[in-house]
Amino acid sequence: MSTPSVPLPGGTHPLGDLAVTRFGYGAMQLAGPGVMGPPADRDGALAVLREAADLGITHIDTAGAYGPRVTNRLIREALHPYPAPLHLVTKVGAVRDEQGGWPPARRPEDLRRAVRENLDDLGLDALDVVNLRLGDAEGTRPGSLAEPFEALAELRQQGLIRHLGVSNATAEQVAEAQTIAPVVCVQNMYNLAHRRDDDLIDDLAAQGIAYVPFFPLGGFSPLQSAALSAVAARRGAAPLPVALAWLLRRSPNILLIPGTSSVAHLRENAAGAGLRLSDEEFAELDEIGRRA
Repeated sequence: MSTPSVPLPGGTHPLGDLAVTRFGYGAMQLAGPGVMGPPADRDGALAVLREAADLGITHIDTAGAYGPRVTNRLIREALHPYPAPLHLVTKVGAVRDEQGGWPPARRPEDLRRAVRENLDDLGLDALDVVNLRLGDAEGTRPGSLAEPFEALAELRQQGLIRHLGVSNATAEQVAEAQTIAPVVCVQNMYNLAHRRDDDLIDDLAAQGIAYVPFFPLGGFSPLQSAALSAVAARRGAAPLPVALAWLLRRSPNILLIPGTSSVAHLRENAAGAGLRLSDEEFAELDEIGRRA
């Protein structure tokens, strides 16, 4: 692991007692098509992971369901033994079926098995952060998370997990989780166009809890995409880096995990997220979520 020549944008933020770079990396795209099976270019996937570490990224997001069990094994092959600053965040609560679906698996026995598999595949004695994945592939769903989150809290007490988070969760589920065990991060869909979690982000920021958005360009209407592209064109940048730069400025507790299977795109995203948006550009982008 080499010393990065340029600091990553956004600085760092705590996940419990861990400090991670606000610009992280999401490893989902390293698996095969549809996040199933091995990558077509195994050496390329390993190179992306090593480049992430060389850039100074200390937050890698993964899940045993990616592949399944493909991405975690790639991470181990590329980076184990892990450098001390690097922290891996994984998810449990969903598995893969033969059709490529993501059926829930949130019974206590499912979660215990998933944690053990993550430990084995990553080559760890304890997982830094485990997010409980809620809802389904269509989005969040209301309902109590007490039984599965209590199961994870028990594994935390046993020393197999250091910190807990939730993913695809409603604000009510986040609040319920906090009555059971400390929550260090919330991972939900959020971007310029989808702003349902604005209040939740601000509430978590006041508590010092990280918010990790996924799908930074997901679900844009043509009008919204055109508005983002217009700002990006004026800055001579691609839309994704501009959207990432907006997210970093939106709130100091937002952590980014853009995914890619390309070293070049990883570098582009890291550089682009460091764009300094003017107040006028930030306000213009902020309006995208309010446009039909």
